[in-house]
Amino acid sequence: MLCEVELVKYVVYPMNPDSNSLISRRSVITRLLKALLHEKASKDHGYFLAITSFKSINLTGVNEARHAFFRVIFKCRTFMPFPGEILQGVVDLVLRSGMGLVLRSGPVNYALLPAARMPGYNFIPGENPSFLHDKLGKIEAGVVVRFAVILVRWIERRGAARKEFSVLASLEGESLGPLPLVQPDEIEL
Repeated sequence: MLCEVELVKYVVYPMNPDSNSLISRRSVITRLLKALLHEKASKDHGYFLAITSFKSINLTGVNEARHAFFRVIFKCRTFMPFPGEILQGVVDLVLRSGMGLVLRSGPVNYALLPAARMPGYNFIPGENPSFLHDKLGKIEAGVVVRFAVILVRWIERRGAARKEFSVLASLEGESLGPLPLVQPDEIEL
């Protein structure tokens, strides 16, 4: 779900000011954007997508190393997955064991869709493994799938994952499954 939240961040500006002993507003905003890019997401607010407005930028103080601290209050658009929500994702990996799929959906890199949550689909092993349904089609790597979120878990740090949400997905329900490729109609002149 997309949300807009108001956040307060403290930005440290360790670089030297310009020739007039001033630090530009633009450089503070750039430092804030870099900090949010590095932080990526928070457990309480979700993934940081975009800053929509700034409320205030105030000099808070200067430390012994002559680094300036700024308090920035701003509004930010975030994405937070919730149980019960319907999302679309691209199949990133079909597990060769036939246990399910791994999907990517927007900023969410780890959406697990277990085979047990895919009623009517049968695993087809091979060089390009897939799941096949006699009525709804084939799910393989690169296919867009509409799924329901069952469970959301916050991962602070585990292996390569850093500040991520992982999602347990399901195809149990109406209008869930692979989406057809939409191609423009051919026009004959």
